[in-house]
Amino acid sequence: MKTNYYEILGVERTASEAEIRETFRRLARENHPDRYHGPDKAEAERRFQTLTEAVNVLTNPERRRQHDSTIQGVAPRSVTDFAQVAKAYLAKGVKAFKEGDFVTARENFDMAVKHNADDAKAHYYLALASARIPGALRQAVQSMEAAVQKEPMNVTYLKDAGMLARRAGLTAKAERFFEQALQWDVDNIEIIAALQELRQSRGETKEGKGLLDSLFKKG
Repeated sequence: MKTNYYEILGVERTASEAEIRETFRRLARENHPDRYHGPDKAEAERRFQTLTEAVNVLTNPERRRQHDSTIQGVAPRSVTDFAQVAKAYLAKGVKAFKEGDFVTARENFDMAVKHNADDAKAHYYLALASARIPGALRQAVQSMEAAVQKEPMNVTYLKDAGMLARRAGLTAKAERFFEQALQWDVDNIEIIAALQELRQSRGETKEGKGLLDSLFKKG
């Protein structure tokens, strides 16, 4: 059965981007994993990730068109074939990554990206693998940026983009990613701490605290 992201968000097929984003914000607050404990937390995390995937697809014009074609059962065969090949490379990459073979993992993730450049997860894993290889940190940042471009409301991608940018010495870029992540998960302690540490390292303790407080007030 094909996933229908309109049904997941509970919006009409004709919903505007603004309506989709507002619905996502409401559902994200209601279904945030931090509100759950015990066995319910895992299900909440799965639900939250599905909501994130839905909003990222439906607010991207090209991905939304592809999704509409897919749920109508008329997706172009060539697109489907390339996507399946990309998934195979992605699976091989994940296996190699878990085994600690980061070079092989990187090669497979790179092939996944080449077969399906719209797959945010492939870009994300390519970034993670590249970050484990000496001399490839800048490429890791670029791949993570590509993942964020595909899914601009994915908190995990934004957070990790900030972490990689900070490692690469790109402090302004890191700060921007952390701030964007907090727009979607204002209470994320890890991101708040990373942002505060980044600003303190730049000697912005008082000013940084004021900016951080303003982020809390926005939430």
